[in-house]
Amino acid sequence: MIERSIAVETHGRYLVEPPAGDGPAPLLVGFHGYSESADVQIDRLRRIPGSARWRLVSIQGLHRFYQRRSDEVVASWMTRQQRELAIADNLLYVAAVIDDVAREWPTTQPLVLAGFSQGVAMAFRAAASSARPVSAVIAVGGDVPPELDSAALKRIPSALVCHGAGDPVYAPATFENDVRRLREAGVNVRPIEFDGGHEWAAAVIDAASRLLEELHP
Repeated sequence: MIERSIAVETHGRYLVEPPAGDGPAPLLVGFHGYSESADVQIDRLRRIPGSARWRLVSIQGLHRFYQRRSDEVVASWMTRQQRELAIADNLLYVAAVIDDVAREWPTTQPLVLAGFSQGVAMAFRAAASSARPVSAVIAVGGDVPPELDSAALKRIPSALVCHGAGDPVYAPATFENDVRRLREAGVNVRPIEFDGGHEWAAAVIDAASRLLEELHP
């Protein structure tokens, strides 16, 4: 048996919510977790106080499937099969979405990427490879990708890294190691550990709101 790979054009889905005011607005771009949709992540972004002053963008993973219990269409970012190719496809996809949004609507700095669970790795990868300056990453319940070295992470000025004390997915040791790796790369890290599990908790929302206010007073 011979296994080959072939590149084809595909279509992705993303959601955009305009800011409350007129004129150019900064971008807050979200990445959902495994077996979720862009709709779930844009709702998380909406819940951050002050986010109405930003243009919200929620990108859905290219790999869609039906959730067994509800028959809802959900997505994931990748599996371990042909992982490197999936990463490359995802990075091109995210860059194309951000470019598309910037062409259609007036935008301004800063640009912030926010991920939950599996979407955290996507947020860090996109930030590290972005042709546009990324001001910060908001990471909740997911780890920093192992393949990103110090030189790649150094391209990210700031990161809000959030961990639930009872999170069964994002272990405390992984959280501590991620904070260490980011600090060693020169990233301004804000570690947040909250009472809770694998969730976008109230403590996350409060910390994210403070970060957005500092970046866009």
